Amino acid sequence: MKVVNVETLACDAGWRNYHFVKLTTEAGIVGWSEFDEGFGSPGVGTVIERLAPIVIGQRAGEHERIYAELYCATRPGSGGVVAQAIGAIENALLDAKAKALNVPCYELLGGKVRDRIRVYWSHCATWRINHPSFFEPPITDLEGVKAIGREVREKKFTALKTNIFLYAAGGKNPKGWRPGFGVPFLPELNVDRNVLRNLRMHLEAIREGAGPDVDLLLDLNFNAKTEGYLKILRAIADLDMFWVEIDTFNPEALGLIRRQSRHPISSCETLLGLREFLPYFREQAVDVAIIDTPWNGVWQSMKIACAAEAHEVNVAPHNFYGHLCTMMNAHFAAAVPNLRIMETDIDRLAWDDELVDHPPVFENGHLIVPDRPGWGCVPNEAAIRARPPKGRAGLLTYGRKA
Repeated sequence: MKVVNVETLACDAGWRNYHFVKLTTEAGIVGWSEFDEGFGSPGVGTVIERLAPIVIGQRAGEHERIYAELYCATRPGSGGVVAQAIGAIENALLDAKAKALNVPCYELLGGKVRDRIRVYWSHCATWRINHPSFFEPPITDLEGVKAIGREVREKKFTALKTNIFLYAAGGKNPKGWRPGFGVPFLPELNVDRNVLRNLRMHLEAIREGAGPDVDLLLDLNFNAKTEGYLKILRAIADLDMFWVEIDTFNPEALGLIRRQSRHPISSCETLLGLREFLPYFREQAVDVAIIDTPWNGVWQSMKIACAAEAHEVNVAPHNFYGHLCTMMNAHFAAAVPNLRIMETDIDRLAWDDELVDHPPVFENGHLIVPDRPGWGCVPNEAAIRARPPKGRAGLLTYGRKA
């Protein structure tokens, strides 16, 4: 079953765009994957198109060989958007192979370990604060933060993750604080008393709404240096936290932070390839390694998860994209033994469900793993083409002056 065509599609996703690979075989079987260009990765689609001639004519089932050949062809520029493009191609090959065998993708990964995957409600309050025109109801004060905490509990989710916000007087008009992404542009990444006060106020409000039995996760992203992360951890040391997520490209610095933290530390969502993860495992820098399977490829992500297991570390998928990515991550999460929990966005765009034939199904805070062939979720090509992508979208432009 040889590959005869590889193309990319994109569509409007509110403040960003969704991106897809459509890989067609001579048997008429189509493999799909979702990738992203809005999380600091412009040009992934262009790289996929440049690599397509190497893939066309090869057997879709030989994804390991194709991955190796693509890596060899791009070795001088490996990593970054090149690695993400190869991962997207690998994921489409896996979908095509599983469909040809009439099995779910998790069967290619060794079979299911679990039928239901515990998830956390990611970007809880974040989307409704940062993108109120797309996610309702908008959150404009601490009462809104408490309300979404109650919503999480009432909808029977057992965990949520939020971010850092600064409030005006009286707990009004929250603004996302993301200097690590240049919003605001404060490249020194210092954490002052105002940030600490506002963060604690935000966490206490969402805890009040969610109640004592919902696990609370905090994502600090790249928004501080080592000194700042330690200040934050000291400021919230007495709060009940499931984990604190910290991004840094220095495993030794993260190891130092973890050894001084009263809370579990998660990290690694922006790493690419097993080689980049190994220093964090050797340093014992994380309690949970977060793996972006759309970026790395699900097959390669299983190798990373195996290395994590050998270092007594659990894993969690990085998943803040569209529904197809959620299902790709679900197959990984179903098959990997050392799973901690899975990220997912519950606040969705009004048209997200229209873009696939089977949206994810959640019950009591768990995602139900489907048994349909491939990813168990096929993009609706007509719906995708009916919503042309925006030219300016994603973290590269959102929140910045035009």
